[in-house]
This record gives sequence, structure tokens and C-alpha cells, in this order.
Amino acid sequence: MDQTPVLSLPYIAPSQAQKHVTHNEALRLLDILVQLAVISRTKAAPPGTPTTGDRYIVAAGGTGDWAGHDGKIAIRETTGWAFIAPVTGLVAYVTGDATLIVHNGTGWVPVPANLTPPDLQNLSGVGVNATPDTTNRLSVSAPATLFNHEGAGHQIKINKAAAGDTASLLYQTGWGGRAEMGLAGNDDFSLKVGSDSGSWTTALIIDRETGHVGVGVDAPSARLDVKGGVRPGQYATAGRPPAGTLGAGAMIYDTTLSKPLWSDGTVWRDAGGTAV
Repeated sequence: MDQTPVLSLPYIAPSQAQKHVTHNEALRLLDILVQLAVISRTKAAPPGTPTTGDRYIVAAGGTGDWAGHDGKIAIRETTGWAFIAPVTGLVAYVTGDATLIVHNGTGWVPVPANLTPPDLQNLSGVGVNATPDTTNRLSVSAPATLFNHEGAGHQIKINKAAAGDTASLLYQTGWGGRAEMGLAGNDDFSLKVGSDSGSWTTALIIDRETGHVGVGVDAPSARLDVKGGVRPGQYATAGRPPAGTLGAGAMIYDTTLSKPLWSDGTVWRDAGGTAV
């Protein structure tokens, strides 16, 4: 045997003349293959102005000086291109796209990540077919997203730091807000709708303490307040709002009188039509 079994480095034979030639050839191959880094693995044709020492992995369909050398390592030497056939397990770093690849005996494939559970914790961001940013640290671009149970039920939790903060679901069109539901600026559940102008209308409020419902809060003609739905501070004065504020046909439940009232547009009346 006149060469090494793996990298095919030449041996110096006993009594060999010009031993430096064989020795230098072995050093040349080591210089190419040890800590192998190539510029690209997607080029099928040699670059126009290569620099001595440049290394590439020839892509499928090699042309010109690279014809017939698909998958081989091409190195630019002073006299032209030299080619080395890879061996199974040879690893190369591709500087052009910052990837690590390995030859599996048939072709070059990406080195699989050997991740452990701690490697996937406290990540700065996660993108699924998308790029996260400092605000949207989890970003998903897909036709649908599935959150499935594991054995029984499943909860999605949205937590906020204080009552004045927001914990909500925001629905958008073209990145413009169109509807929002959740705890927006307080601890009462609300549903708001918006338009291109950026203005919002609160369509529904559920009182956090009583569970009573206010409908059409920002649309008086459509408003319906159920027992306790009108809260102190919601209007300029506490208690029952002026009948004209909500418009004709509006209904409330007056907790003081313990009866429902309706507005004729001017005054509040009870079920019998008596102004109260």
C-alpha cells in the first residue's frame, strides 16, 4: 500500500528519491481537507476570477473545467483546478450560507442538529415559516395553527401585569385593527370593532364583578343595558344616564327601582309607560 486508507495521502517509500515531492503532496491534501471550508456548494460552473486556495463543492451538472466532477471538492491552484473525491463522514463548512454539511457516502447533506431540551429554552425568538421580531417573538405564517389537547382539555392563557394593561385578541386586515376582544385597559371583558380610520367602537362590555352585560356602549341607538350594566364613572354622573343619551328604544335595568326602563328619547318610562 502506497497511500493512507482514508484520505489517500501518499506514503514515502523506502529508498525513494525526491522524498520531498511525496511529503509535500501529503501536506497539500491535508491543507485542503483538514477543517474543510468551502465558499459554495450550489455552483455548477467555476467562478470567473478565482483566487488560489479557493475551495468549492461542485454542484450537479458541472460545466467547463468542472465538468464530470459533480460533488467533488474543487480547489484553485496556481496551474488550474484540482479535484478531490470526498469520503463518507467528511464534514465541510459552507461560508456562503453558514451551514455545516457532511458527505453520507452518496452526496452532501446538512449536518442534523443535535439539540437537547435545554437548547430549546429561553430562546430570543421562534419563527415558523416567518421571522420573529422583538415584539412578536413567536411568529407563524400558515393556513392554520392547531393547539391540541393532551389527554383532556386545553387552555390558551393571556396574562397581563396590571388592570390598566391589555390582554386581548386582536383581529387585523392588512395589519390594520378591525376587532379586539379581551381585557383592554381594564378588567371588564369587552368587544371592540374598528375601521380603516383607526377609530374604535365598543360593542359589548361584560362587568367583571356582576357579569352584567352592556351592549352597544358606543352606539346609543342600539344600546341595551342589563341590570347593573350602567356603572358609576361610565358617564359624567353616576347611575342612570339621561334617556336622550342612549336614544329612543334603549333599555336599562334600574337597580334602585328594581324594574326595567325604556327610553322614549326624552325620558325614562317603566313597562306601563309611566315616566320615572
